[in-house]
Amino acid sequence: MNTIIKKEQLSEDVWLMEIIAPHIAEESLAGQFIILQVDEEFGERIPLTIAKTDVSSGSITIVFQTVGATTHKIAEHDVGDHVAGVLGPLGKPSRIEHIGRVLAVGGGIGVAPLYPIVQAHKAVGNHVTVIMGARTRELVIFEAEMCAVADEVIVCTDDGSYGRKDLVTVPLKELCASAQPPDEVVAIGPPIMMKFCAETTRPFKIPTVVSLNTIMVDGTGMCGGCRVTVGDETKFVCVDGPEFDGHQVDFDNMMKRMKAYKKSETKAHETFHDADVCKLGQGSGEAEH
Repeated sequence: MNTIIKKEQLSEDVWLMEIIAPHIAEESLAGQFIILQVDEEFGERIPLTIAKTDVSSGSITIVFQTVGATTHKIAEHDVGDHVAGVLGPLGKPSRIEHIGRVLAVGGGIGVAPLYPIVQAHKAVGNHVTVIMGARTRELVIFEAEMCAVADEVIVCTDDGSYGRKDLVTVPLKELCASAQPPDEVVAIGPPIMMKFCAETTRPFKIPTVVSLNTIMVDGTGMCGGCRVTVGDETKFVCVDGPEFDGHQVDFDNMMKRMKAYKKSETKAHETFHDADVCKLGQGSGEAEH
């Protein structure tokens, strides 16, 4: 039974949940993900990268943003509630080797799945620098966790409310052009961020790994929903990934496909927020709907 044992709101629309899943906790490696289903029947299946594991408690930690109907439904669950289905670990784990200097770039909630990768690189003796990006200070997550394991952490915010007022690609370019450039860059975040991270490292010929989170249904490669173009080949993120050579990924095609459900997601997001306003009004007598 996949019981929720911890729930924490990291920002307005971002939640952390720790769920009992002993087999996944024991087998999971950095970079892998799960597919979660909230409802017993006819529930949407969504991919979520594993942010932490705890073998002693038999739990995994996920971090997600409330975007569509399913993520809002998950966010309504509380400690002690059960999740209908958790499948994993899925995907190929990150390639972790002693290579020297690793630069890990995380954008938004992409910082959470980047954390176990940073841990793994430190465990094999790599020097790891982390660049974290968010729109505002309130949206910065996992800073304490990253500072505890990385050799250096650089925080950027779009509005300058915390850390550097820069996009993550600015310090990324600075470090690539430095006297001690990274031997590898790992980037996880919004597709547009990963695209420009890859374009930033391309002139320096620095290997760049990106972790893709696309439309998924079955998680076994049978449905083809998660297909992406990498170089001249069609790959399936659920079985061939989620990590790929960022210089070979066709990000424009991937982003176009991911917009297919944008209207539905926006409508669901607005519906759930309207429902929350109604509940607030009924409870306090101060809000109207």
